[in-house]
Amino acid sequence: MTIVFPFTAIVGQDEIKLALMVAAIDPTVGGVLIFGDRGSGKSTAVRALAALLPKMRVVAGCRYGCDPADINALCTDCRAKTKGGVKSTLVPVPVVDLPLGATEDRVVGALDLERALAHGVKAFEPGLLARAHRGFLYIDEVNLLEDHLVDLLLDVAASGENVVEREGLSVRHAARFVLIGTGNPEEGDLRPQLLDRFGLLVEVRTSNDLQTRVEVVRRRDAFERDPVSFVANWEKQTARLRRRIVAARERLPTVALEQITLERAAKLCIALGTDGLRGELTLIRAARAVAALEQHSAVSDSHLRLVAPLALRHRLRRNPLDDAGSSARVERAVTELFGP
Repeated sequence: MTIVFPFTAIVGQDEIKLALMVAAIDPTVGGVLIFGDRGSGKSTAVRALAALLPKMRVVAGCRYGCDPADINALCTDCRAKTKGGVKSTLVPVPVVDLPLGATEDRVVGALDLERALAHGVKAFEPGLLARAHRGFLYIDEVNLLEDHLVDLLLDVAASGENVVEREGLSVRHAARFVLIGTGNPEEGDLRPQLLDRFGLLVEVRTSNDLQTRVEVVRRRDAFERDPVSFVANWEKQTARLRRRIVAARERLPTVALEQITLERAAKLCIALGTDGLRGELTLIRAARAVAALEQHSAVSDSHLRLVAPLALRHRLRRNPLDDAGSSARVERAVTELFGP
């Protein structure tokens, strides 16, 4: 098993950590896109997420990671097992890499050629989407992803289902995952359709603070010299944060969302001129997740302020009369609405 750098040991990068925790608490937020400089810790944070999350319960032996508590979402094989009682087990939450050069067959699944040749049986070999079900699908350099894979991901993300019709096979299985992408904006823009599918956008900059940079290098060096001891030293903090996330998930349905808060979120989106209503939905869902994480009973202005840049900075129309970046425009609108 690969040892990964602990999530709690990451220095700075508060926006990345907040966005990933929000997505872990409420997957309906819609995924996280992390854009920034090379070597700024984007991939480290994503891979650290897997070790942070609590294990999930699945039907034992299921190739799709079906949830035994969700009878309606069981795959065909698991439905057949329900007559004799479903056995379950705990497994780590999947964080599945989608390589840029992946074929469509590898992503959606295809005919199992080995079984077809050896036994003459048409059997389906699940792809990366099946492995990522109920977990996270991670795409590094997502802005370089081929268009046909982008279209495929958009379809599956919208429906929550992967449908494969080829080579005499007809397979349909649930594929609900949180999409996480990282990239360098210098290497190209993201297609607007895919950009809109990401609930939160994090903009990462390399810190110019001397002490922060020194601490980043010190911790990374200590981890690479003795990863086992380093991870052990951070286990208490990791376990504490894991318990907070579990508690936040349980608390999430009870967090109140008052009418005045909904109106504040809508006013902010109107002031910024965001397209559609996905901005409001993402904003209130992310704010509710933060409220749950902070053990608050209701969403407040402070929660909206905290997540507004994450939820809205990539949904603004270009304004030729305003040279300010999207983050600055969001911050300005937040200050005008909520006060300094």
